[in-house]
Amino acid sequence: MNVPSFEFLGFAAIAALVFNLFLAAGWRQAVLLATNLVFFATLMPSATACVPFLLFLAFGFGLMRLVQRTPGADHRLLFAGSVLAIVLVFAWLKKYGFFPSGMFLAFPYATVGLSYVFFRVLHLVIDARGGTLPPITALGYVNYTLNFTALISGPIQRYPDYKAQADTLSRPDLIIAGQGVERIFIGFFKVFVLSHVLHDLQLQALALLPETPGLWGTAAQGVIIAVSYPLFLYCNFSGYTDVVIGVGHFFGLRLPENFNKPFIAENFINFWGRWHMSLSNWLKTYVYNTVLMSLMERFPARSVEPFLGVLAFFVTFFLVGIWHGQTSEFVMFGLLQGGGVAVNKLYQIQMAQRLGKKPYKALCANPLYLIAARGLTFAWFAFTLFWFWASWAQIGAYYAALGWAGTLLVWALVWVGAAVVIEAVRRLWAVVLLLKAGGTPVAQSRYTRTVAITVVATLTTVFILLANSPAPDIVYKTF
Repeated sequence: MNVPSFEFLGFAAIAALVFNLFLAAGWRQAVLLATNLVFFATLMPSATACVPFLLFLAFGFGLMRLVQRTPGADHRLLFAGSVLAIVLVFAWLKKYGFFPSGMFLAFPYATVGLSYVFFRVLHLVIDARGGTLPPITALGYVNYTLNFTALISGPIQRYPDYKAQADTLSRPDLIIAGQGVERIFIGFFKVFVLSHVLHDLQLQALALLPETPGLWGTAAQGVIIAVSYPLFLYCNFSGYTDVVIGVGHFFGLRLPENFNKPFIAENFINFWGRWHMSLSNWLKTYVYNTVLMSLMERFPARSVEPFLGVLAFFVTFFLVGIWHGQTSEFVMFGLLQGGGVAVNKLYQIQMAQRLGKKPYKALCANPLYLIAARGLTFAWFAFTLFWFWASWAQIGAYYAALGWAGTLLVWALVWVGAAVVIEAVRRLWAVVLLLKAGGTPVAQSRYTRTVAITVVATLTTVFILLANSPAPDIVYKTF
């Protein structure tokens, strides 16, 4: 079952109706279990294909309970071994290249959603050691890890937040239901219309690039290829997130937001605070903080402390890259992500030391500096994404078609163009918000939003009916 799809919406609607028939906790947990298992089953091509996935879940549950129940001196060793075991079993199931190929299971099995379940299971084991984990039964564990609204591609929700919401026994009122429907319509529009158009635009530009004559012609195609993919990825993934967040409203679940206007970020560190936020927040809590504290204990001198943060940033976001895939392209993607945030942090340290904290802060608030910084941030992200969607051969063909002059021209145009467009959109939106009625911006009034959502829903329906090809699949479904 694809998410989003009309089939998924129908399934979720029926499940929500049954779920809200009664407020009894036992009823709701049972309905959630049935819903989660049925949805999980639709992703499995056969009964055998789901066995490794389910064994991984059982393995994680056993380790979590073991860590909880083991006190004393052996606790630290057991905890470290448990975390390492979960990471290695996950990497083995995902067939990472540092394992000999002969060690992998010979039969085909499904791993859709396993990457996000991995984060949930690992979080439970880590928090079990610290004693901060609320009591969790086998039923609660299955419903949390296989939560159908976030199984395929997240968002990554921590268990205490999930439990607090799951224990709330109330039905969605009209406002909550309206907010849920609004998010679903917006998500469908992003996935079925915007990401569809942007995906086709990139494919056409890729086909035309080798045949386009002239420096400016090839540069134009190169810019379209470079710019369309980050916009496509945003619409594709954030659209999916909108849909599942909207569906969650009808089950009393408030899934964490994954995006917060990422393209207005003024630097690459801030960008990752706005892009795939549930992932970056998880990594900040469980990787960055852990690595930084370990380094500070080993190197306690205050003079090196800022540079330890640089190293911790690199390690954290390098892991972001290799989590996405097992090929050398994703290793490069990780190096570029880790290198981007590390260089960004190092730049901040050096500028604060050379200019002084107040002058550097004033520089960062300069409008022209901010415009240029936003453009550069977008350009760097677009550059790194080549190793996200393309093979080395495709990347080589792209730059061979452009040549050195075309390459320099493309990235200069991407930088300047992004800076100008982002600033223009920001200023236009600021002007729109000045139009008020009764003290509320007209663009954010309930009437305007209702009209806008109606138009969006109509356009999406018409586009789906008239489109000659299906919308591209959710990119993050493959991870």
